[in-house]
Amino acid sequence: MLKDKVALVTGASRGIGRSISLVLARQGARIVAVDLDPEGLEKVADEIREAGSDAVVVKGNVTVSEDAERMVEEAVKAFGRIDILINNAGITRDSLLVRMKDEDWDAVLNVNLKGAFLCTRSVTKVMSKQRSGTIINIASVVGQMGNIGQANYCASKAGVIGLTKSNARELARRNITVNAVAPGFIATDMTEAMPEKVRQELAAQIPLNRLGSADDVANAVLFLASDQAAYITGQVIGVNGGMYM
Repeated sequence: MLKDKVALVTGASRGIGRSISLVLARQGARIVAVDLDPEGLEKVADEIREAGSDAVVVKGNVTVSEDAERMVEEAVKAFGRIDILINNAGITRDSLLVRMKDEDWDAVLNVNLKGAFLCTRSVTKVMSKQRSGTIINIASVVGQMGNIGQANYCASKAGVIGLTKSNARELARRNITVNAVAPGFIATDMTEAMPEKVRQELAAQIPLNRLGSADDVANAVLFLASDQAAYITGQVIGVNGGMYM
């Protein structure tokens, strides 16, 4: 499905980013895995190679313009092109509004929103010359519906949705599609550490009555990255079990 396509994935060392990298690799994509965790990156790269694809790792900070440029340069140096960008890197710093510290607001907006902007700006230069490309931003259901104690995270993910729509309009003339995937509650290391009662309460908010998996998100990304989605742009695909409709 993605044979010889080149995909740059930020936040690739674990969780949803790792699953996206592996799902795309199993469909033939060559992966440029970006993260701040070099040990985690090497583990993912080994898994990608075991899946029969090629991998290059780049340690980089998506909030730093120079790092975003270097990620793209390393990808082009290794594979000659970039076909797919997955803006997945993200953090949380949860707190009730009146207790939220300035630095926690700034950190979340910097990684989740500015990081997506910087990486998109850098990769667009390559994709525009190619006259082709696919950009997929990982948003969140709470960017659509809000959530108590996550003003910074919700604002950042709502911003990602706005960025997606604006960039989709701007880049369509270059044959570049831009879409977002908005996960709901996904089973990750963080949710696994929660008490069983809390996980049950989360599941009770979801019509399908279960948390999603990282592969559920990765499979939606795979579709948007494929030629089957060539006429889809500016859209937000919810992967949330019906939590938000």
